[in-house]
Amino acid sequence: MVNIIFKITFFVSITLSNNLENCIDLSGKNRSEIELALLKVPKSQENGLNWLILNMPKEDLKDLSSEFLLTNTKLAYEAWNNSPFKNSIPEDIFLDNILPYANLNEKREEWRYGLRSTFSSYIKDAKTISEAVVILNQKIFSKLGVIYSTKRPKADQSPSESIQAGMASCTGLSILLINTCRSLGIPARFVGTPSWYNNSGNHSWVEIWDNGWHYTGAAEPVDNLLNVSWFDHYASKAIKGDQKYGIFAVTWNSSEQFFPMDWLPDVKTYKALDVTDRYNKLKEKSNLASIGFKAINGEGVRSSEKIIINGPESYLFEGKTYDESKDANDCLTIILPKNKYFTVNINNKSKKIFILNDTIIEFIID
Repeated sequence: MVNIIFKITFFVSITLSNNLENCIDLSGKNRSEIELALLKVPKSQENGLNWLILNMPKEDLKDLSSEFLLTNTKLAYEAWNNSPFKNSIPEDIFLDNILPYANLNEKREEWRYGLRSTFSSYIKDAKTISEAVVILNQKIFSKLGVIYSTKRPKADQSPSESIQAGMASCTGLSILLINTCRSLGIPARFVGTPSWYNNSGNHSWVEIWDNGWHYTGAAEPVDNLLNVSWFDHYASKAIKGDQKYGIFAVTWNSSEQFFPMDWLPDVKTYKALDVTDRYNKLKEKSNLASIGFKAINGEGVRSSEKIIINGPESYLFEGKTYDESKDANDCLTIILPKNKYFTVNINNKSKKIFILNDTIIEFIID
């Protein structure tokens, strides 16, 4: 038995060594930095750094310094080891969802210490990971002065770029929430779809690990809940295995699936898992339809307007359409029964609609 264990250990060690050497070869002129990181890493963090080097994007092998890699690894282990939730976070979840220094192609920067210092006190009384994430999603964006806006400089912003701009798209907001979670020892990953089933747009959001994966929209909290969002109905119609209409979660582990980045559609560098099945379970009954409402002013900008909907059996709904502070693909959405007529009133304009299929109805406001 001892000989068998020794042989297995020896084989694993040789395989790891060969794989690391292959990665070192790929680092080119940056070889000395990668080798220095492997030489200087503390024994207790060695497994993490090895994993990182084996799984990091190849372009990072050619560019990142030993200091960057060692600092990232040190702070990631500190966050995990000091987390009150550590016992519920397996090592494989730590490696893929706390340890990475980036999500996709955003600028590489040191964000762990600053985010941890700013937000550790916010979750000191949280009893669960889920509770901690709800608090962070409710608090961090106003604290950092970052709002949703389609006028953000670019989609794939790093935390510092979003903070400097004071605005971000759903992609930048998701990266900011994920990295804040990771800085505090909470496993989190980037999730998104290149397009909703009705071609109304793409979207990005966040999954967190709390004895299983749960989701939330970044800067889109729904009360104190996870697994509830404005995009549930859209996500329920995603198509598994479809590179355009599927839902994918970023992973740095081995995977033949790549993450389809809407902002860089030809790049197939970053790995992913197809998680469409989880969202397909949100499907509503087939006799219901998702109806979205938008009010567009004369300048072509979304406007917040009072809306009243009347229908059969004394049906009455009152609400407000969404302005530009909401995600570009987000609109006031309600579920209505098919094959019935409803009357919609917005800003003294009335329209009679027949519910047949999912659709978005726009009102032009003078």
